[in-house]
Amino acid sequence: MGTTTTGAPPGTALTWSLRGRGPDDLPVVADPAAPGPAEGAGRGVRVCVVDSGVERDHPLVGPLAGSWVVVKDEATGEAEVLPTTTGDTCGHGTACAGIIRRTAPECEITSVRVLGERFSGTGDVLLAGLRWAVDQGFDLINLSLSTTRTRFAHHLHELADRAYFARTVLVASAHNTPVESFPWRFASVLSVGSHQEDDPVHLYNPSPPVEFFAPGQNVTVPWLGGATIRTTGNSFATPYITGLSARLLSARPRMTPFQLKSALYLSAANVTLAPRHHLPAGEASDDSEN
Repeated sequence: MGTTTTGAPPGTALTWSLRGRGPDDLPVVADPAAPGPAEGAGRGVRVCVVDSGVERDHPLVGPLAGSWVVVKDEATGEAEVLPTTTGDTCGHGTACAGIIRRTAPECEITSVRVLGERFSGTGDVLLAGLRWAVDQGFDLINLSLSTTRTRFAHHLHELADRAYFARTVLVASAHNTPVESFPWRFASVLSVGSHQEDDPVHLYNPSPPVEFFAPGQNVTVPWLGGATIRTTGNSFATPYITGLSARLLSARPRMTPFQLKSALYLSAANVTLAPRHHLPAGEASDDSEN
């Protein structure tokens, strides 16, 4: 069929195969080799925290680029994203924003509130907030929450894929208990669990679906009223990976989501590079055991 289009605007058509075009017709400008996480400080990277809101001017968070809330119309049930000055309803979003700020101090942070008091929330409100964040084209979206409601899984999957292809990286927290929940289960997101090491390092998980582990057990985080607390959960490992991702994207802004995952994989504390075995031309290697 060659090149197939779907009536989309020029430059956005789907391409299923290439005919009559070669490498010179598909130029891609890439950054140099992927850096380590310490190379950038987050400057120029836009991060959205979809959570319970963020306390404005918390000393460990600093100023926000914007603060929004998802509001449902009681009559129609439609959800709308509106500017807000209400801050954080329960402290969770402030904690996540503070970890991102600590890890990537120069990134730009925007808050979208989808949770109410006592961490209450609904799947449709989560979808509305996440959809808005994806439409805004943020570089990174921190989602330290999930839903177990399977009826939202399909819509979340579509959103996660749309974000991935638009170069918006969704960093999603795995559930704290071994249950099915979404969207961290999707391969198009960057999924995170916690480890108990004291060192501020991240680890690659050789047995997904959780891809990375980061500090999230008994960690100090910002909380309401300008205070701090010590707490545990995958929620607090996730913004650490978001912060590392902001550092990487700050140093190499052309990185795609799969390149970012590769950079995090190569810089993980438990990943070592094995020496390559060079064989004479024409010889093959069989590493299988008899």
